Amino acid sequence: MPTHFKLYGTMPILSPEADGVYNIFRDSPLRYCGYANEVGESFRYQYPRLVTPSYILAFGYCLADAGSAGYRILTEEDSATQDVDKRSNQTRAAIATFDTLLWQSLASVAIPGGVINMVVKASRFAVARSVGLPAIITKWLPTASGLGSIPFIITPIDNAVDFALDNSTRKYLNYTE
Repeated sequence: MPTHFKLYGTMPILSPEADGVYNIFRDSPLRYCGYANEVGESFRYQYPRLVTPSYILAFGYCLADAGSAGYRILTEEDSATQDVDKRSNQTRAAIATFDTLLWQSLASVAIPGGVINMVVKASRFAVARSVGLPAIITKWLPTASGLGSIPFIITPIDNAVDFALDNSTRKYLNYTE
C-alpha cells in the first residue's frame, strides 16, 4: 500500500485514515518515550541522575520518529504523490525528516522540559516558604505538581509549535498538508 505523508492532528505523521499504515512511534505506547524528559525534570531534585538519561531517551525517540518519517517517504512508490509534489522522493524525505525532528524536539522535549522545570522550581519555592508542612510534603509536592502538570501542558504546547512551524519553516519549505 502506498503511504501518504501529511500533517495529522497536532503532529506530522503518516495518517491512519489515508491508508491504514501503522506507525509504531505514534500508535503504540512507545510514543510516551517522548515524554521521558518531563518525568526526569519532575524528579530532578530527588534523583538528579535521572535527568540526563531521560533526555537521552526523549531525544532518541525524536530521532527514531524523524528517521522513520523520512524513510517512509523515501521508500514510497506512489505516483499520485509525485503528481502533487514535483520534488524528488529524496527531497520530500529530507523535508519530512527535518520537519518531524524539529517538531518533536520543540513540542516533546525542549519546551515541555522547560515548563516542567519552572513548575517544579515554583512549587519548591512556594513549599519552602510555607510554615508547618510535613517534611514528606515539602520533599514530594513539587515532584507531584511537575508530574501532574504534564497532561495539561501537552496540547497547548503542541498547538503553539504547530502554529510556529506553519508560519515559519513549513511556509519556507512549501510544506503543506
